[in-house]
Amino acid sequence: MNKQFRQDKILQLIRDQVIFTQEDLVKGLRKMGVRATQVTLSRDLHELNVTKTSAGYKVLDVTAEVQPEVRHYEFERTTADFLRDVKQAQNLVIIKTSVGGAQPVAHALDRENWPEVVGTIAGDDTILVIASDNRNAKKIRERLLELGR
Repeated sequence: MNKQFRQDKILQLIRDQVIFTQEDLVKGLRKMGVRATQVTLSRDLHELNVTKTSAGYKVLDVTAEVQPEVRHYEFERTTADFLRDVKQAQNLVIIKTSVGGAQPVAHALDRENWPEVVGTIAGDDTILVIASDNRNAKKIRERLLELGR
C-alpha cells in the first residue's frame, strides 16, 4: 500500500465522516484495509494540511488565498475553542490546551505570523512558543490571554 493511496483514504474518511481523534481515524482506515501508525498518520495529516477543529478534523484549503481578517478570525475561534492556560518562562511561552487542541492552535498561531514568535512546537495538549527574548514572550502571553477571555 503506497503513501498516496493511504492519504487518499484519509481524505475520504475526513470528508465523509466526523472524525475527532487520530484513534477514530486509525479505526476507520483499518475498516478500509489500511494500516498506519500514529507517527505516519500525524505526518500524513500535516502533509495533507488537515487540522483539528472543535467540529473534528478538517482539510484546510491552501489553494485559496485567505484574507488576513478571515485568517485572524479563524485564529481567534481556534484559540477560544482550545486555549486553557498560558504561562511564561523567560523567552518561552507555554500554552495549555484541551486534549488534542495543541496542533490546531499552533498551526493557527504559525499562520498569524506574529513578529514576536520565533517558532512553535506542539504536542497533544501543550505548545511551546519560542520568542526572541523575555519582553516578546511577555507580549505573546498577554495577546493570547486577551484572546482567551
